[in-house]
Amino acid sequence: MTVQAQVATQTLPDLEKGGLGGHPKGLNVLFFTELWERFSYYGMRAILVLFMIAPRAEGGMGLTMDRAADIYAWYTMCVYLTSIPGGLVADRLIGPRLAIVYGGIIIALGHFTMAIRSDFAFYAGMILIVLGTGLLKPNISTMVGKLYPAHDPRRDAGFSIFYMGINLGATLSPLVCGYLAQDKSFKTMLVNWGIPAETCWHFGFAAAGVGMCLGLAHLFAQYKLLDHIGGRPKNKDSKARDQAEERKEQRKGDKEEQIVSSDNHSERGKLMAIACLFVFNSLFWMIYEQGGSSLNVFAEKLSTNQIFGWSFPSSWLQSLTPIYVIVFAPLFSILWTRLGARQPSSPAKFALGLGFLGLGVALMIPASILATHGKVSPLFLIFTYMIEVLGELCLSPVGLSTVTKLAPIRFQSLIMGGWFCSSAIGNWLAGQLARSFDFSNTQAMSQIFSAMAIFTLFASGLLFAMLPPIRKWMGNVR
Repeated sequence: MTVQAQVATQTLPDLEKGGLGGHPKGLNVLFFTELWERFSYYGMRAILVLFMIAPRAEGGMGLTMDRAADIYAWYTMCVYLTSIPGGLVADRLIGPRLAIVYGGIIIALGHFTMAIRSDFAFYAGMILIVLGTGLLKPNISTMVGKLYPAHDPRRDAGFSIFYMGINLGATLSPLVCGYLAQDKSFKTMLVNWGIPAETCWHFGFAAAGVGMCLGLAHLFAQYKLLDHIGGRPKNKDSKARDQAEERKEQRKGDKEEQIVSSDNHSERGKLMAIACLFVFNSLFWMIYEQGGSSLNVFAEKLSTNQIFGWSFPSSWLQSLTPIYVIVFAPLFSILWTRLGARQPSSPAKFALGLGFLGLGVALMIPASILATHGKVSPLFLIFTYMIEVLGELCLSPVGLSTVTKLAPIRFQSLIMGGWFCSSAIGNWLAGQLARSFDFSNTQAMSQIFSAMAIFTLFASGLLFAMLPPIRKWMGNVR
């Protein structure tokens, strides 16, 4: 550990020591809470579009791909868009800690509502999940940031560990929910129990709700470890002290880069940096989130879904991206820690992330061309997801960490909610893009993948060109 990290650790209360890899104990609690919340979200997401386009006779909704992609776009956008009111409620009324609790309860209710076999329950459950995620998602990320003192070099590594928890949940859930929703042996089991086989989808939705309940149980069991952070908003005098403390921490940074103008000017520059990264974050998720829609349907309709003669449900391929994150996230965490001050700046990592994403999408061009002659090997999707995850690890956890460093303390949850709006926009655009896919026209599909790859690589180059002004806006934050 560097001298700077040792000093930062020594200033922590005893309650914040002894966690995963020398991180605060509170990280353990938030790690497992987010793990189960993401289990519930990605489990439902893995079967959502497939359920909507499945015929009514098979228990689905019988929607067209165009309509299903539209619903998927609005749903995934709203999941992130509600992060703004969720952050505002936490900042002004109940605090981030209680927001996580209430959000988790509402999410669980939403999944169990979707387990009821009716169109009304389907849409009502989605609305509940949207509202609950809006409370939980921005505030749990804010809580991770609050575990670390300002300028603590472990922060990026801590978010990488937290991000690995997200992906542990996302790995398990498609396997569980996908099995319950699609596997023929489970359908046979239902019939033997006297239950119609077409209700299998709703067992998948119910399993997502069980996952969220497990997350809440762990949160309540370890709740005391979070007593020192994320409480209710303070009064005006306390807020003034927070602002004074924030100015004091800013002066502890590199004096050569210290901004000698007013604090408002400093905040403006940092907010401009967040806004710029906001745009590129939206573009990243517009392409990346094809995994849950167009690539998911590609796996169902145009991929053999067999390895060495063993067949598996198409939704199981959704577990690949989180598996890759679990494998590579510790390596990235070690890499950033080892590089220390020599590591790329946050916006440079963003640009690298977009570059990897463009290369991953490019692999789908030959896949779609070969699909003209019949179903293709799942290896195309396997390697596409792997390369895209390298981009995700350069961008997503780094983005969360950067926002907690740049956002003013007094409305940090609100800014984090605003950050998730970039993901909301990206998810909505992803759904609109998925509507253009015609899986009976593979030639047109290859053209769409080509355009996506070129666009993403161009965005990467543009961000590299913009690094100097963005770093200037960020001040002493890297």
